[in-house]
Amino acid sequence: MNTSLNGRGVLVTRPAHQAAHLAELIIAAAGKPVLFPVLEILDAADLQPLYELIDRLDSVDLAIFISPNAVNKAMNLIKSRRELPPSLKIAAIGRGSSKELKHFGITDIIAPTARFDSENLLEMPELQNVAGQRIVIFRGDGGREVLGDTLAARGASIEYAECYRRSRPDASAGGLLRQWSRNEINAVTVTSAEGLRNLYDMLGKLGRQWLKTTPVFVPHPRILEVTRELGLEQSMATPSGDEGLVQGMIEWFRIHP
Repeated sequence: MNTSLNGRGVLVTRPAHQAAHLAELIIAAAGKPVLFPVLEILDAADLQPLYELIDRLDSVDLAIFISPNAVNKAMNLIKSRRELPPSLKIAAIGRGSSKELKHFGITDIIAPTARFDSENLLEMPELQNVAGQRIVIFRGDGGREVLGDTLAARGASIEYAECYRRSRPDASAGGLLRQWSRNEINAVTVTSAEGLRNLYDMLGKLGRQWLKTTPVFVPHPRILEVTRELGLEQSMATPSGDEGLVQGMIEWFRIHP
C-alpha cells in the first residue's frame, strides 16, 4: 500500500504559528507543504472583562477551552495574575487544546476521545449533571453557541470569555496563484469553516477556479458542508487532527494516483 504523498504540493492554510506540525507531517509523508495562512489570531479588543473574570475564577466550577488559541491566550493571562483554583475543573474540545493545556501543566482534562467537537464534548459523563454549576467558556470572538446553549438548558450558568479575535490576513495570493499555475498545488487542507471562506475570498476569480479542481481535505463534516456550499466538489472529510488530514490525503491519492 502506498503511504507516501509522492512529492505532491499541499496547501496548508492554518494560522502561521500553528502550521509547523502539519507541515512536518506532510514532509514526513514525502509531500511538499505550501504555507498560506488564511486566519490571523489577534488579542481581544478589550481585555478588561477577561481580567475581571480571571480574578473571580474561584467562583467558577468548570472552564471549557474551545481551541488551542483560547488555551494559549487565556492561560498566559491567567498565569500572569494568579494560579488556577484547585477546585476548578478543566475541559477541552479538541486534541490540540488538550495538548496546549498540558504545556501549562494541566493534565486532568475532560475531553472527547473520538470526534472533536462541541457535540462530542457534551456527551461526556462529566457534563451531564451540571445544574447549578458556573461554567466559563474561553473562546474567540463569536462562534457557535451550541455548547453554551445546551449546558444552560441543563441548568448551568454560562459565561463566555472572549480572549482572542480572528482576522483575515492582509496578504496577496499572487505567489500562490503562480505556484498553482505551475501545478505545484495538488491538495488543499482547511481546518475551519471561517478559514475556508477566507481562502475562497483571497484567491479571487482565477484562484477559485483552481480551487474547484483541486482536492480539498477537511477534518470535520461541518467544514465539508461549507465546501459544498462553495461548489468545491472535490472535497472530503478526513479523520480528526493533523495526522488524520495526512492519512486522508494519502488514502485519496492512493485511489486517485
